Amino acid sequence: MRRSLRFAIVAASLVASTAFASPTNPQNGVEYTTLATPQPVQATGKKVEVVEFFAYHCPACYALEPGLNEWVKKQGDKIVLRRVHLPFQGPADPEAHLFLTLEAMGKQAEFHPKVLHAVHVQRVRLMKDDQIIDWVSKNGIDRAKFLETWNSFGVTTKLRRLPQLATAYQVSGTPTIIIDGKYQTSPGQVSEKLKITDRNQLMQASFQVLDALVEKAAKTK
Repeated sequence: MRRSLRFAIVAASLVASTAFASPTNPQNGVEYTTLATPQPVQATGKKVEVVEFFAYHCPACYALEPGLNEWVKKQGDKIVLRRVHLPFQGPADPEAHLFLTLEAMGKQAEFHPKVLHAVHVQRVRLMKDDQIIDWVSKNGIDRAKFLETWNSFGVTTKLRRLPQLATAYQVSGTPTIIIDGKYQTSPGQVSEKLKITDRNQLMQASFQVLDALVEKAAKTK
């Protein structure tokens, strides 16, 4: 095969592969993957469940947070957001324990941004039980009530089950987002597949993928 013809064929194949990679029309195996075993959702009616697997210490999760909050507001009553703290330190992960305790106390919405601010702006170490208990005690939560909830059967049971939950959703890193219990995507996957290095462009593309997946899931409701 002549060099010019071979070059033309290669160039055409690259254009074709790029054409199918689009955040507004994401493809399975490219901008997102479909779970082999769909997971049950907690959202009811026509609402689409969105699950964010995150970690308090994760810089990418902190970077995603403002845009994710705006995206959730834009989606309105079309979706329900649920957060799951990935247990990087195993079934007794202190950060995940903190998240579940705040959730059980009804303080997750109030303290979620405070914890992120403490870790990423104030550089507070919250990777051990005693560090966490000391921090919450200094930030407006009654120590005795916190410890009661921290040690409760409900919280400790959920904590022990987190590794199995992560396995069921096939999640090993953060942030990872699951749409409707079956579509998995992440800014990392979008960046890798679409060759995006600019942070602003990556955020825009990631939320375009989420828009498309929510729309795709909504059609099945």
